Amino acid sequence: MPTWTCEQCGAQFSDSANPPPSCRICEDERQFVNWNGQVWLSREELAKRHHVVWRDDLGLVGIAVEPRLAIGQRALLVPDGEALVMWDCIPLATREAIDYVRSRGGLKAIAISHPHYYGALADWSEAFGNAPVYLHGDDAQWITRPHPSIVPWRGEELAISDDLRLVRAGGHFTGATVLHWRTGADGSGALLAGDVAQVAMDRRHVSFMYSYPNYTPLNAVAVRRIAEAIAPLAFGRIYGAWWGRNIEHDAKAAFDVSVARYLAAITG
Repeated sequence: MPTWTCEQCGAQFSDSANPPPSCRICEDERQFVNWNGQVWLSREELAKRHHVVWRDDLGLVGIAVEPRLAIGQRALLVPDGEALVMWDCIPLATREAIDYVRSRGGLKAIAISHPHYYGALADWSEAFGNAPVYLHGDDAQWITRPHPSIVPWRGEELAISDDLRLVRAGGHFTGATVLHWRTGADGSGALLAGDVAQVAMDRRHVSFMYSYPNYTPLNAVAVRRIAEAIAPLAFGRIYGAWWGRNIEHDAKAAFDVSVARYLAAITG
C-alpha cells in the first residue's frame, strides 16, 4: 500500500490504500491547509518530483528536499564519534542521499525538535537499521506514522552521548526541543534550535512565535521558559532551521539580547 506525505507540511503518514481524510498537523492552528485543499503525494510521486541535496552549512552538512517542499527546512548531520546524528528531518529519503550519509559513517540516531519536522523519519530510521528517533513525549500525539524506532523521551533533558544533549524548551510546542552540541563551533559549543528560537534574517537575533505562518506571537511566560531552559548551556553559535539561518559568533549573547528585546516588544 502507498505511504502518503502531506504536501503542505511534509509529514509522512501510515500506509493506506487511500490518502488520509485530513492532515491533523495542518489543521492545527499553528499550521494551515493548502489554499487549494489538502494534497497528498505517494512516496513514489514525491521521489519523481523532488530530490535530496546536501552541502556544507557553516561546518555541518545540511540535507534538504529540492525543489522546495512543504515548510522547506533542512536537516543537519552532526558528527558523534564515528557516526552521525540527524537533527530534524525532511520529507524524503532517496537512495542517493542514504548512500551519501552512509559514506559519512551512517546515522546512529535521529533527533527531532517538534512535529513540523517529523517528515520521513521512519524511512530514514529504517535505512540505518531502525536507528532510534528521539522526540519528546509531550508531542507524541502528533506522530503521523507510528514506528518502533520512535523513542518518546520524557523529562527536561536527554543525553544522546557525552557531546550531544536534548533540552526541552517548549514554546512553539509543549515538547519543543533544542540540541546542544557541547564541542561544536570549534569548542565554543553550538545550539541547534530548529525554529524554537528562530534565527532572524539579520542573523544577529532570534525571535519566537507560537505560529509562524499565522503570525501568532509566543506569550511572555513561554519565552521566559525557553530562556530558562537554555540559560545553563554554553554556546558560541546557533544553527537555525533553514539554509544559512545561523548566528556564527557570540550567539549566547545574541540570544540573551533577543529574549530581552522580544519581551520588551510584547509587554510594552
